[in-house]
Amino acid sequence: MQPDEKRRFGKTDLEVTAFAFGTAPIGNIFQPIGEQEATQMIDTAWDAGVRFFDTAPMYGHGLAELRTGHNLRAKTRDDFVLASKVGRVLKPAPRASIDFGPWVDAAPFSSHFDYSYDGTLRAFDDSLQRLALERMDICFIHDIDVYTHGADQPRMFEQAMDGCWRALERLRAEGLVKAIGVGVNEWEVCHAALRRHDFDCFLLAGRYTLLEQTALDEFLPLCQERGASVVVGGGFNSGILATGATPGAKYNYAPAPAAILERVASIEVVCREYRVPLPAAALQFVVAHPAIASFTAGTRTVEQLRQNLDWFSAPIPAAFWAELKRQGLLREDAPVPA
Repeated sequence: MQPDEKRRFGKTDLEVTAFAFGTAPIGNIFQPIGEQEATQMIDTAWDAGVRFFDTAPMYGHGLAELRTGHNLRAKTRDDFVLASKVGRVLKPAPRASIDFGPWVDAAPFSSHFDYSYDGTLRAFDDSLQRLALERMDICFIHDIDVYTHGADQPRMFEQAMDGCWRALERLRAEGLVKAIGVGVNEWEVCHAALRRHDFDCFLLAGRYTLLEQTALDEFLPLCQERGASVVVGGGFNSGILATGATPGAKYNYAPAPAAILERVASIEVVCREYRVPLPAAALQFVVAHPAIASFTAGTRTVEQLRQNLDWFSAPIPAAFWAELKRQGLLREDAPVPA
């Protein structure tokens, strides 16, 4: 698998690279990244043939969009595919008044959920202003999941299926964006949205990995039936599929429970037998499914990015995947790389 492999994106005329550059880290999540490091990462991805970039207003309260646009502005616009998101409106505010949450040294904008028709159109226009680019190609409705909204999720979902949907459908019909979709942490929410409306695509974080394949039951088959493409993030389940079953390994942003540690340890035994790096298996497994067009990786340093690119193209023998299935460590019906 090569990072620059081009894949058709849903029912659109877009082609995306199998490896996408995720911009949450350059929004300074958890720790700051300097301007030079952010630029070097985007340049490194570009030099490796990556032509798909995913950002969002949420990432650094606009900082990631600012940096993404700044570093792509000199590129020929038709040479890359750009995705951003709606569902939050940013408003200028004094830094001392802003709850930045996990973002460090973020941009001075407060963030407000807004899934209304007017709020969606405003968020779309604001993103283009921050990016200073004439268009985005893909637009996702962001974070209408239980992970984000808890008990209020059904109400937020309904708002988005009305307001956001009507606004994005209009923008798509007018040719201002080519693909519209939903970006969340739960495949069930994506499945419900696709049953409701004619979405082109989905961004699913952490719910189709070497450890989790329940999306094979209903969601991914429906995507194939409807011609919708999926971009997967969180392919390491927030850490453990990169670090292995080490003490303190993270799974879904928390210390991994014993059952997950045991399962990953068993996968690592097979990895050692076939001399396959665990992270390489994690990355390449995701994009083997025919409905999954791309994997988006967020990295904090140029070295991490280069390592991910190497893992993405590392050779993996077919016998490795067969052994995982034989031991019950991978679902029998899960597609694997050729």
